[in-house]
Amino acid sequence: MSALYVALGAFIGAPARFLIDQYFRRFTSKPIGTFAVNIVGSFLLGLTFANKTHWHDFVAVGFAGAFTTWSTFVLDLYLGYELKKYKEVLVNLAASIIFGLLAAWAGISLVS
Repeated sequence: MSALYVALGAFIGAPARFLIDQYFRRFTSKPIGTFAVNIVGSFLLGLTFANKTHWHDFVAVGFAGAFTTWSTFVLDLYLGYELKKYKEVLVNLAASIIFGLLAAWAGISLVS
């Protein structure tokens, strides 16, 4: 049954990520969409960290697993580096780590 919850969460998470990223790309070439989904995903993982029910399978493993995107984040960093946008790459890297950690901490703190 857990696999069904994971699959349902992923079924919603992946298109949500795509739609959010496409929305932000209408306004900027910066990877704001990837940043936003990764921060929201970090928060959701924090919220469900201690929850061992099917809700965790659906939200954390399924939805957040498909919603967040390490590969796109790394590609954005690489492309920025190749385009010699070093400041943007460093800001994206630092902000993603700092705000991702803060979001995960906030989620864990809310349920503790």
